[in-house]
Amino acid sequence: RSDSLQRAHEVLDYVGLGEARYRKVESYSTGMKQRLKLGSAIVHDPQLLILDEPTNGMDPAGRREVLELARDLAHHKGMSLLISSHLLPDVEFVCDYVIVLGNGKLLAEGEIQQLKQVHDQCFDVRLKTEMQPFSRRLAELGCATEFHDDVLRVRLPKGQSPQMLWQLAADEQQQIRYLRPQRSTLEEVFLTAVEQS
Repeated sequence: RSDSLQRAHEVLDYVGLGEARYRKVESYSTGMKQRLKLGSAIVHDPQLLILDEPTNGMDPAGRREVLELARDLAHHKGMSLLISSHLLPDVEFVCDYVIVLGNGKLLAEGEIQQLKQVHDQCFDVRLKTEMQPFSRRLAELGCATEFHDDVLRVRLPKGQSPQMLWQLAADEQQQIRYLRPQRSTLEEVFLTAVEQS
């Protein structure tokens, strides 16, 4: 009895409900209830944990907390997680391997980083300063550009290398802080698999 009580307290602390352990569950927020469900699922330290839409109906902060717990369980606690979700950013945050199902059939599977293909001639760029003038100069040189949050996505003309970006930055006295080949998103992998089925 004392061991089980101690384990229950450890798990409640782990899922961030240590301070709320004596409150009525009816008073918990949706995020707290989800963390309580997660805690009850891991109290016996299972080897495999199956989560079905674990962040459904949650606000962004609660969603992040549950995903960080799931990621910690998978990557630091030696627990295998099977997550079923349509929220692909959640899957990508927690999982290393993905299986895409459609109409009861296996459409694609593999390690996420291998499925997310590198796009030829496309690069994500971030500068130290304002990127609009840099984007206009790239357009003048025949590059297609578009903004994604704080990243400028650049498609180079055929035959050009990323050296073109470094040279233009030097010419414009700009400093590139981030440059990497653009990869498919998990959503693109999913949509492609569904279209090809």
